[in-house]
Amino acid sequence: MQKRWMKIAALIAGIAVAVVILIPFFVNADTFRPTIQNQLTSVLSRQVTLGHLSLSLFSGSLVAEDISIADDPAFSTSPFLQAKSLHIGVEMMPLIFHRQVRITKLTVDAPAIQLIHGQNGVWNFSSIGGSAAKTAAQPQQESALPDLTVGELKISDGSATVSSMPSTGKSITYSALNLTVQQLSFIKSFPLQLSARLPGAGSLDLKGDAGPLNQKNAADTPFHATLDLKHFDPVAAGVLDASSGISMVVDLQATTVSDGAVVTSNGKIEAANLKLARTGTPTSQPVNIDYAVAETLATETGQVTNLSIHAGQVAARVTGSYRMTPQAVLLDLHLAAPSLPIDQVEQLLPAFGVQLPSGSQLKGGTLTANLNVSGPVAATTISGPIEIDNTTLAGFDIGSKIQGLNLFKSGGGTQIQTVKTTVSSSPQITQFDDVYGNLPQIGTATGSGTVSPSGALDFKMTATLSSNNAVGAVANQAMNAVGGLVGGFLHPKAKPAANTNRGIPLTITGTASNPTIRANVMGMLK
Repeated sequence: MQKRWMKIAALIAGIAVAVVILIPFFVNADTFRPTIQNQLTSVLSRQVTLGHLSLSLFSGSLVAEDISIADDPAFSTSPFLQAKSLHIGVEMMPLIFHRQVRITKLTVDAPAIQLIHGQNGVWNFSSIGGSAAKTAAQPQQESALPDLTVGELKISDGSATVSSMPSTGKSITYSALNLTVQQLSFIKSFPLQLSARLPGAGSLDLKGDAGPLNQKNAADTPFHATLDLKHFDPVAAGVLDASSGISMVVDLQATTVSDGAVVTSNGKIEAANLKLARTGTPTSQPVNIDYAVAETLATETGQVTNLSIHAGQVAARVTGSYRMTPQAVLLDLHLAAPSLPIDQVEQLLPAFGVQLPSGSQLKGGTLTANLNVSGPVAATTISGPIEIDNTTLAGFDIGSKIQGLNLFKSGGGTQIQTVKTTVSSSPQITQFDDVYGNLPQIGTATGSGTVSPSGALDFKMTATLSSNNAVGAVANQAMNAVGGLVGGFLHPKAKPAANTNRGIPLTITGTASNPTIRANVMGMLK
């Protein structure tokens, strides 16, 4: 009896297998192509075109050989998305016995996606699912979104190319793009995961939820996500132009939230090889940055509520605003660095373009800066006062470096009571005005000068030697003696002038790392 039932079970199983194998021969999957195309076209408000359909009963899906989703005609006549194959998961029983298509899953293999940012701030995907789907009878009313839920949407090994219209620079391509959306719906929120490789060997991972879809502009759809960037190079990615002088390689962890009107983002950045000025050099150690920004989507303007560049236990803070335009990102920022200990911020100085003479080092003291950063990112202007107080420039003896005044040495290094100036830096030149330096071992100096984009110095200064220390007193006596002799030769009937501190014209050329300082003694005697 047992063997009999085993034979019956085997027979039934064999029939079932035969049915599974034969069904695709009796079900012409291609007949469902118009139905599926119309469903997807209705949902996306974009013309969807599918190639030949075949039925895979084992995977429970229809397989389209090709798929194409049209772009918004205001942006391009080329497809918004193209892929070699599309797997459409469907409920088998309604499909086979009632010829009904109930989509449960969509998997797009290796698609190429074109993302275009228009001059008016609108993206080419903004009209997906909404603004294009209006009835002719009711042109002023938004069409209702279809109450369609897809159990899973997947994009595997895709690529996305981001460009602008009209073109304002090179496009950016993100590769190895993988997207998974669970319970996709156009009328309620849904979870999603996104990963991609970025130009310059970076990577992106995003997890969160989005929805419901904004019918007026899909780009304004609410979302909440956490973002993890690794080895992101904004210059290699085309986000920053190399000519801006700003560069770094970033690891970032952030939380980003949009309510459909305002996007807020805050997080932590670890920036390696950080450079923040055209005349700067990359930092040798990573720099930690905290940030918080909020952007209004309708106007594409943002507020930087905090951007803290950390050095040890202190930070230089940046606040202000920015505005997105088709040509560039326009900045209006303020950097405040109040009395920061130089020992903790010295590693940041090269990033801001502050170079020290080769082999020297600042020890002790404070740095204060209040700088405005304005203009397009690629051509910013940085202006404002900078001051350094109560420090020592160890390893650089300025007294022995002044050519034409080899009368003294100031000792091992240069003491600085204060050095202050007003800086104005543009892509063309960096100007230093109202320079004032008080070096107790020597005296004071005033003047102005420039630093070229190549780093060449051109300063005109006047030094006044102090008689309150031995070095300055000896130097002043010598200079007065020289002045008396030359003056008596030129004007023999004139009475000798009383001893006084004489202003000595100085020129500073070369570079900050290797400056050349010359005293114009004859100029002093005029």
